[in-house]
Amino acid sequence: MEAIDISVIISTYNSPKWLQKVLWSFDQQTFINFEVVIADDGSKDDTKSLIELMKTKVDYPIQHVWHKDNGFQKTIILNKAIVASKGNYLVFTDGDCIARADFLQVHVTHRAAGYFLSGGYFKLPMSISELISEDDIKTQRCFDIDWLKSNGLKSSFKNNKITAKGVKQKLLNTLTPTTATWNGHNSSGYKSDIVAANGFDERMQYGGEDRELGERLFNAGIKAKQIRYSAICLHLDHARGYVQPEMIEKNLKIRATTKSEKRTTTAFGINKT
Repeated sequence: MEAIDISVIISTYNSPKWLQKVLWSFDQQTFINFEVVIADDGSKDDTKSLIELMKTKVDYPIQHVWHKDNGFQKTIILNKAIVASKGNYLVFTDGDCIARADFLQVHVTHRAAGYFLSGGYFKLPMSISELISEDDIKTQRCFDIDWLKSNGLKSSFKNNKITAKGVKQKLLNTLTPTTATWNGHNSSGYKSDIVAANGFDERMQYGGEDRELGERLFNAGIKAKQIRYSAICLHLDHARGYVQPEMIEKNLKIRATTKSEKRTTTAFGINKT
């Protein structure tokens, strides 16, 4: 049996309807040597039931890594998922991001020693998020700009994320004013680099918790490649009731220390010694 090349780590919390759409999207990938590791921050039994069902419906292996719900602990469950992962290259995304069929192939094509990859997402309104069906994902029509517009998507420069190809895609990746950072919804790197950084800082909750890992990778000499207009995923709309100002303030202080002290690892990561 061929060794798994890529582990896709998908974070989720009590959103089985959205997670199912995401899992269908990974069954359409043109690159097929991968597993999915679901980093579940304490979802209820309906998420577990969905995952067990989807294991019988898709052609790729799924691991379900879960812990009890104790508030926003995404960084803790992500570290557990990293440890459980079997691939030597890790792609991180969220349980509300539908991946285009070439999503993993783009990450594989652009990966390189000494780099991590920084992608983006294409935000959808709630009306289209709810509308997208299994068939829309299997046919990939949900990535068709005409289909999206026919269902209420407004015209915007951001629509180039969906339509850009070839030279235009490369140009937009180069010219985008958005800095290439570690984004939890669409980033990838070698497992060895992520483990050397000791994974995510588990003191951190919502607000820049993903970027802090990227900042430590930068301090270690790892560079970032921009694939914002190449690795495409559709972000399904949802409420953010878990956001609290004190979380963001605490995270900003940790990130400031990471930058000022040029830290390449954390004492609050995968390994606690």
